[in-house]
Formats: sequence, structure tokens, C-alpha cells
Amino acid sequence: MLDHKLLIVSGKGGVGKSAVAASLALQAGRRGASALAISLADPIGLATHLGVGSLGYDAKPVAPGVAVAAVDRARALDEYLRLQLRVPRAAPLGQFSRIFQVLIDTAPGVREIVSMGKPIFEVWKEDWDIVIVDAPPLGQLQSYLGAPATIAELVPSGAVKEQAARMRDTLADQSTSGLVLVTTPEELPTIETSEMLELLADEPIIDVVGVVTNRVITPMTLEAGVFDALPSGSIRAAAHLHQMLAADQQRWLEVLPAGPQLAHQFGVLTAPELAATLTDAWDEL
Repeated sequence: MLDHKLLIVSGKGGVGKSAVAASLALQAGRRGASALAISLADPIGLATHLGVGSLGYDAKPVAPGVAVAAVDRARALDEYLRLQLRVPRAAPLGQFSRIFQVLIDTAPGVREIVSMGKPIFEVWKEDWDIVIVDAPPLGQLQSYLGAPATIAELVPSGAVKEQAARMRDTLADQSTSGLVLVTTPEELPTIETSEMLELLADEPIIDVVGVVTNRVITPMTLEAGVFDALPSGSIRAAAHLHQMLAADQQRWLEVLPAGPQLAHQFGVLTAPELAATLTDAWDEL
């Protein structure tokens, strides 16, 4: 997964995609790469897991080789107009921005392509070995991934069409871009992940380079008679619950495609501690 220039991380809300995105960025830094972790939607999850109070549009160093930022759509639009469409600095940018803001609010795909443009532009700049995107959840993901192709088809010609087509091609380039889907071995996350895999199989916008199953509970190996020998009360109840949860997860693990499995982290961990623990887990996979 970390061999790509652009790694987009998504999953159903609540499965820990921000924690996984943060741990992948930290793991990339640990391996000596320069990594930019960037939040495309809600920046709070990525910020808390990387131990910073808030995220800005400009990259902020958080660990050796690792920086973090968040997409600000207004600033992304400004950057898009100035650098991608080459609007002259002497031009009344406010007027252009107002026109494009109307498009953002009304035309399909414009809002998403402005947001997607930031991480893709960071890849084009080649300032980082890898850009890791904490993307919107699965319900919104396809509109973001499909925005460049949508705009490239809607716009008849010109710089906007050319930029959209280049973004579409960057996402489709398997040597450059990859999608990581994060799930948990539960019914709804498994169903939504499977549906997204089917959609991307029919419309291969981007290559799925990994399905990461988070919060996996490993069944306890108990010799015959050990369970019955446990003292009654909370200890036996906890062991019974553990085995029941592990067994329930197993049927969903059999449905999900093979991929990295991250163990459930028991105990009370802060968000940065969880990200650090998951970063260590990548060393063992």
C-alpha cells in the first residue's frame, strides 16, 4: 500500500478509518518516507489521532517525515484558479471565485473536484513520497472519486477539461494511486464494503490496493475443561463474551476479501496512543 504516491483511505463511518490513515502516515515516516496526511472531509479524527489540536490548509509537521493538513475548499479553489487554470495574479480573483462558487453549489462534481484537487496537486508537486488521504465515508466516496471524470465529460474543451482529465488519469494510474477500504467484521460495514468493491469492479475509477479489517478479536485457545474451570462471575462472563464476539466476527471475516487484519485494542487508549499502537501493528504484518 505504501508504494503508491497517492493513498486514499475510506470506510463506513465509525470503523476507524482516520486512525488507520494516521497510522499509515506514521508507518511511512518510520520507513524513511516523507508523508503528507490530509483530511478531505471532517478534520477532527485525523487531527486527534496525530496529536494536534486543529488542522490547517498548510502542512504541519507532526512526526519525523510526517506532516498533516486539511482541505479548505475556499483556499483549494483559489489554488485551483491560480495554479491549475493559470488565472493571472492581476486578475480580479474575487469575481472568478464568486462565479466558481455558484458552480460549486449547483453543478454536479465541482464541489468534489475542488476538494480532490488538493491532494492530487500535492502528488503532482512531488514534494512528498506519499500523500495519504483521510477520505469521506463510503456513502460519499464515489462522488469524490468520480468527480474528475464527470467534469471531463461535462466540459467541452479548455483548461478545466484538461485538468479534470489529468486528475482522472492520475486516480486511474495503478502505479500512482490506490484505495484502501477500512472495515470491521460486522454486518453493516461488511455489506457496505462489499457493495463498494462491486461498484469499483464495474467502474474501476481507482485500484483497490487493500481491504483493512480493523478491531479483529482473536479467539482464545482454551484446552478442554479450562473454560468450565474458570471461576463463576465476571471472569467467566468476560471469557464467554470474548468467545461469542470472536465467533460472530468470524462469519464476516469469511465474507470479506483477504487483507491486513488489525487487532481490537482493549483498554483505554487516547487517540494518539491508538494510532501509535496501530503503527506498531504494521511492523508485524
